[in-house]
Amino acid sequence: MYSPPECPFCGKIEGCSQDMETHVKTEHADLLDTPLEDCNQPLYDCPICGLICTNYHILQEHVDLHLEESSFGQGMDRVQCSRDLELAQQLQQEEDRKRRSEESRQEMEEFQKLQRQYGLNNSGGYKQQQLRNMELEVNRGRMHPSEFHRRKADMMESLAIGIDDEKTKTSGIMEALYRYYQNAATDVRRVWLSTVVDHFHSSFGDKGWGCGYRNFQMLLSSLLQNDAYDDCLKGMSVPCIPKIQSMIEDAWKEGFDPQGASQLNNRLQGTKAWIGACEVYTLLTSLRIKCRIIDFHKSTGPLGTHPRLFEWILSYYSSEREGSPKVVCTSKPPIYLQYQGHSQTVVGIEERKNRTLCLLVFDPGCPSREMQKLLKQDTEASSVKQLRKFVGNLKHKQYQIVAVEGVLSSEEKIARRQASQVFTAEKIP
Repeated sequence: MYSPPECPFCGKIEGCSQDMETHVKTEHADLLDTPLEDCNQPLYDCPICGLICTNYHILQEHVDLHLEESSFGQGMDRVQCSRDLELAQQLQQEEDRKRRSEESRQEMEEFQKLQRQYGLNNSGGYKQQQLRNMELEVNRGRMHPSEFHRRKADMMESLAIGIDDEKTKTSGIMEALYRYYQNAATDVRRVWLSTVVDHFHSSFGDKGWGCGYRNFQMLLSSLLQNDAYDDCLKGMSVPCIPKIQSMIEDAWKEGFDPQGASQLNNRLQGTKAWIGACEVYTLLTSLRIKCRIIDFHKSTGPLGTHPRLFEWILSYYSSEREGSPKVVCTSKPPIYLQYQGHSQTVVGIEERKNRTLCLLVFDPGCPSREMQKLLKQDTEASSVKQLRKFVGNLKHKQYQIVAVEGVLSSEEKIARRQASQVFTAEKIP
C-alpha cells in the first residue's frame, strides 16, 4: 500500500518524493550539511576540527564543547602531573632516607673501628687482656696451668705496687753497642750514643696498643740512671702500664692539656687507649722534666724523606763534631719518636764514612730474644742492623719527637701547664 512521504524535520506530508525533496531544501536548508547551491548563506569552519556549519550560533556551541573538553583534559593532566610529582617526591625521600641510614651505619662502623683501634671500646685494659691471652695460651697447650697461676700472681703484685715486673726488660745494650763500635763497624765514621737505656717490649697485656707506654718506660729508665734527674724523680721506679695511665690522668687533673684529656674522655685506666707524643710530654712536664715536642709535619727531602729530622737529632746529640772520638757516649737521654700507628725510642745516631746519617732505634715491638743477641761478647753486625734506620727508611708523612733537656723549676712547670691549655708543638720546617 502506498504511503506518502513525511518530512523528517517538521512532519509535513507531501504527495510525492519530488515535492518532499523541494520542501526539505526550501524549508530546512539550514539543517542540511550541504546548503542549496542557489542559497547565499555564509559557511562557518570550526577552527579546531574543521567542521563546516551554516549557523554561527551552532558553530559557537560546537567550539564551546571543544574548549570544555580541552579544559577537562588539562585538568586531568594537572591531576596526573600532581600525582607523578608526589610519587617522585616520595621516591626521592625514600632514597634520601636509605642513604642517610647507610651513611649513619658506616659512620658508626668507622667510629667503633677507631674505638677498637685506639682502645676506647670498653673492652677492658692491660689486666683483662693479659689474663685473656694467658688463658688462650693454656687452651692451646703453650702454657702450663701452673705457669698461668704463677704469672697471674706476679701480675697482680706488680699492679698492686704500680711497678713494672721487668719481664720484658733487657739491660746492658748501650754498653754492648759501645764495645761493638770501638772494635768493629768500619763503615761508621762516628757514632753518638745516649745515656744508658733499658729496652722494654710489649707483653700479653699490651700487645697491639702499648708502644707509647713502653717507649716512656725506656725513656724513664734512662732518666732514673742519670744523677741530673734525681731531684724530680726521687724514689721512683719504672712504673707498670696501668700506673703510667694513672700518672697521666693525675697530670690532666692538675690542668695539663685539657684538649688531649677531653679527646680520651679524661680516662686511661681500664682501657687500651693509645698514647702519643702529647701524653708523654704532658707526663714528663708534670714530673718537672724539661722537654720539647717538635713536629716534623712534612717531608723535607726527596721521595717523602725527612733529612731535617736526622739533622736535628744529630745536633741534639753532638756538640763538637770534629776532633772527637769515634764513639761518643753523650749525657743526653734517648728521644721519643712518634709516627702514625707506632712509636720508637732513638738511642743514638751514626755518621757513616760516606757522610750519610743513620738512627739507632729501640723498637718495643722487638722481643727480648732478639735484643739479647746484642749482648753477646762479639756482637754481630746483623744484630745491630735491626736497630738502624736510614733516611730512606723513614717515609711517613709526619714525625713527632719528645726530647728531654733538663729539669724545670716549680715556676717553669706552672708556666708550661698554663701554656698547655692550647697545646702547640714546634714545627719544622
